[in-house]
Amino acid sequence: TPPTPPNTSLPHRLEEPLPVTMAPQLRILVALLLSAAASGFLQSSTRAATMGSRAFAPSPLAMAAEPKPLIKGMSAGMGLIKPIFTAEAQIQGLALGAIGGVGTDDVRAEIDEAVSSNKVLIYTYALSPFSTEALSLLDSVGYEYTKIELGLEWFALGPNGSQKRRVLGSMVENGATSLPKIFIGGTPLGGAAGYSALAESIESGELEGLLKKSGAKLAR
Repeated sequence: TPPTPPNTSLPHRLEEPLPVTMAPQLRILVALLLSAAASGFLQSSTRAATMGSRAFAPSPLAMAAEPKPLIKGMSAGMGLIKPIFTAEAQIQGLALGAIGGVGTDDVRAEIDEAVSSNKVLIYTYALSPFSTEALSLLDSVGYEYTKIELGLEWFALGPNGSQKRRVLGSMVENGATSLPKIFIGGTPLGGAAGYSALAESIESGELEGLLKKSGAKLAR
């Protein structure tokens, strides 16, 4: 009997379509994040090119602090997915607030007290690259500021942090619930008051005027 030739065909399991392990909602969110980052980066690049064509002169603060274009673009692009995170923040805040017995009036009083008591105030997440880079910029600027960390990230917030996230979103122009949130002289720093707003105010020279007007002190 002649020997049986070896089976050279691929195993059956490789001929079948690979299973889809990522939920449709997660794939959509990832696609939106990538789109937001690309859109924000393009907007940031276009704005920078426009400034350059007008012989834009960097301010002393802009020379001392160097905003990162990629982080700035991603921060600006987050506006494209703001409705998703805004809706999620409302649900999270309502659910965890009810469980922990924390209302928006309670946390609003805490926020108002913190904003009025500090010339420069920033709310952050420990793991957020936007928060980390914003803190780096503030350090480079050289003025004293107060940092309040809500938690590791939005998905790790407890009742108090979740409600503060909602209230902070209601205090800025576009209603974004993302962090960081920066207040100077009791006023949110434009738009979502986040990294892109800080970077733009540094590049335009506006930040230095705001800091001096607020009475912020130079760091020692």
